Amino acid sequence: MSPYLAAEDLSMFGRDPWWLVVIKAVFCFAFLMVTVLFSIVWERKVVAWMQLRIGPNRHGPWGMLQSLADGVKLMLKEDLIVKRADKVVYVLAPIVAAIPAFMAIAVIPFGPAGNEISIFGHRTTMQLTDLPIAMLYVLAVASVGIYGIVLAGWSSGSTYPLLGGLRSCAQMISYEIAMGAAFASVFLYSGSMSTSTIVEQQHDRWYILLLPVSFILYIVTMVGETNRAPFDMPESEGDLVGGFNTEYSSIKFAMFMLAEYVNMVTVSAVSTTLFLGGWRAPWPISSVWAGANHGWWPLLWFVIKVQLLLFFFIWLRGTLPRVRYDQLMKLGWKVLIPVSVTWLMLVATVRALRNEHYEFADIALYVGGGVLALLLISFVADMFRERARAAGQSTAEQAGFDPMAGGFPVPPLPGQELPPVPRRRPRRERELIVSGGSDTVSDGSSDGKEASDG
Repeated sequence: MSPYLAAEDLSMFGRDPWWLVVIKAVFCFAFLMVTVLFSIVWERKVVAWMQLRIGPNRHGPWGMLQSLADGVKLMLKEDLIVKRADKVVYVLAPIVAAIPAFMAIAVIPFGPAGNEISIFGHRTTMQLTDLPIAMLYVLAVASVGIYGIVLAGWSSGSTYPLLGGLRSCAQMISYEIAMGAAFASVFLYSGSMSTSTIVEQQHDRWYILLLPVSFILYIVTMVGETNRAPFDMPESEGDLVGGFNTEYSSIKFAMFMLAEYVNMVTVSAVSTTLFLGGWRAPWPISSVWAGANHGWWPLLWFVIKVQLLLFFFIWLRGTLPRVRYDQLMKLGWKVLIPVSVTWLMLVATVRALRNEHYEFADIALYVGGGVLALLLISFVADMFRERARAAGQSTAEQAGFDPMAGGFPVPPLPGQELPPVPRRRPRRERELIVSGGSDTVSDGSSDGKEASDG
């Protein structure tokens, strides 16, 4: 791998006739729609299999047309507009959320950048287009989609959708920062922001092996970015009824659902492009079969990788419970962002040393020294934190158990007692008022008579 910036040759893009551009655009749209229809059924089937249920099995063979039936049902439902809604923004919000989800697929390569395939006798690339800053385009488009969710919550004229929109906005912005830092590590190693060039730079080794921390960071952030379990707090029905889309129905609700699943496919495609070799065949196949990365075969490897990442989404939903919102934000701001920035500095240091023609032993020495220094600092910090925690715990034990110490009420543990609740003594003793009089003697005599009769 060259230590310098990769020479970007994007001259093969932008030369297609207009009818071929239309065909490619329609293919990208159809790819997303078919993948979404399949993913919805696959998710319900896999979760049912994990929970020992049957899942959908009525519509079509093996229930494969269930998602299509759901889409038809939603389109035929009554379309309501709530009375207090800002109608223009209320109608435009689902469109603003859905359109950017489709736009990001335009720069994703489905195959090599050369003229590998022929469509109606015209040799072309297996990609709609590419840009020198293609990944910045992906980040920008993903950021625009946030406005649709925020505007949906605000324009509904209700409290619960507003809270759901604010939650989603804070969550997406928080996780996009760590996602951008994970992208920057890939840019440093590939020397380019072009998606086709990034895939070309992985011809000998995928970036999941070179940058494993960046891959893990992106996997976590893409789950938070798409509002999927266990990070689906903007739609938590337990405390928000339904989140930002509570007041939506019919086709507008379907567009929000479509945007969520299209975003899942998009982030999976981006992860495949940046870390999993893109359209390249896996190692055993590519080493044995020379034609695995030519022709239409790269499309197959790309689809398989995307489907495996979609299965990972489904696996998480069927495995992990939903986290609390404070835990979600703490993970994003106190764990993911510091780790991503530290890892980015480490990757930049290694690249700078390699560009200065240092030997690998020297690079390993510098990196090892930095890692050991960070471990030492964290150990010292944990030691002082443990002392402070022990001191605080002893003070709390002396003062008594405080159920509101963590910010929300918790029951006492064994051996702990709740502090007495101060109560104001009544000014005068209240007498007990019994309905029907207080003749207890007659009540007792009647009870005794009934008992003797029995």
